[in-house]
Amino acid sequence: MSELLTLGISHKTAPVELRERLALTDTAAAEFLQELSAEPAIREAVAISTCNRTEITVVVGDPVAAESELLGWLARRAGIRPTELGKVMYSPRNCDAARQLFRVTSGLESMIVGEAEVQGQVKRAYETALAAGTAGPLTNRLFTAALQTGKRVRTETKITEGHASVSSVAVSLAEDTLGELTDRHVVIIGAGETSELTARALHERGVTTMFVANRRADRARSLADRFGGDVIAFDKLPTQLEHADIVVAQTASPHPIIDQEELELVMKARDGRPLLLIDIAVPRDVDPACADIPGVTLFDVDDLQGVVRRTTNVRGMEARRAEEIVEEEIERFAEWLGSRAVLPTIAALRQHGTDIVEQVLGENEGRWESASPADLARVEAIARAVMNRLLHEPTIRLKATDPNRSHGRLSLVRELFGMDEGASVDVPEAEHGAEVRSLPRRGA
Repeated sequence: MSELLTLGISHKTAPVELRERLALTDTAAAEFLQELSAEPAIREAVAISTCNRTEITVVVGDPVAAESELLGWLARRAGIRPTELGKVMYSPRNCDAARQLFRVTSGLESMIVGEAEVQGQVKRAYETALAAGTAGPLTNRLFTAALQTGKRVRTETKITEGHASVSSVAVSLAEDTLGELTDRHVVIIGAGETSELTARALHERGVTTMFVANRRADRARSLADRFGGDVIAFDKLPTQLEHADIVVAQTASPHPIIDQEELELVMKARDGRPLLLIDIAVPRDVDPACADIPGVTLFDVDDLQGVVRRTTNVRGMEARRAEEIVEEEIERFAEWLGSRAVLPTIAALRQHGTDIVEQVLGENEGRWESASPADLARVEAIARAVMNRLLHEPTIRLKATDPNRSHGRLSLVRELFGMDEGASVDVPEAEHGAEVRSLPRRGA
């Protein structure tokens, strides 16, 4: 029987210095997923990695063994003991795993509730798994439902009103620190989606001079043209740092872009002028030791939380409506998940009964020399009727099983009837709409 398991770490459970050890670029995520899928215990896998979280969702037969194995994989990647990593990780299963993903996709688990980027990040994570060949029937349904949930939340609530994002909060932090930004000299390192949002937020505040440094010159040029900036190459970055007032860094580099030794030389050339660095990348683009250099003010993504708290209450009502939508969609997913688990067991149970009837009829074939064909047909019909009536009530009760209790009940049925855990009969997808009770709302 297949079960969902998510193993994750987020800004709610761990600081950036630990999260960055588990961060995955798209390429690294694809490689990691393929390594995971090579393990017999892992049937499907999808990895989400953003500045706020890394979550690995897998489909497994034994979630206890899979959780231990997956924790070991992640601990080796992070370079820490599994027991230490386990303290900051969460591991929801089945509908709870789905609820976590639905909340993430809806922006409810973000540092900034309703942030704009997260739906696109979840979609890209799913597309990466599809391209890597590690998604499958269960994760396909899960992520399709999650993206639909996120769309509903954004359509039916005002949770994204104001287009709040990590980028906009970073710019607000720069205003809080330096005041008016109009005449400030800004350098943006990176030209991805987050950098684009940063450029837009700066442009809305009248900042017209932006130097965008990125290895992809075409993307950097497009971004600079849209928001009135200029492009510089990475090898020219130290020169631009000598003139900058604000540096916003957000790349996918696995190593720091700005190190302490280099920045010390830059600060000597600035004649004591202060420099504000806002690093919203995970892994971090700026060596944390740069904060010790006189004249340098360095904020990382976790430092943005103080600004975020001031806007939390504004979105409270919309967040509550978003949570209601999530729970509505969880009920739908629970119905599908419950039927997906129950129907193969019901089919296997009835096949088991049919096999017994066939076996008993075969064992007694030829023992009724005087029986006519009509008599033999009646005996067979009676045997099958007894089997059908015997299994009728168990079938009805299995279909009505609460999805929260289905795993234990199905395992008991298989044990009582001596069916192997893997025994099942293929059930067409169209039959998965069989009647099952909805999952109770959390806290109900």
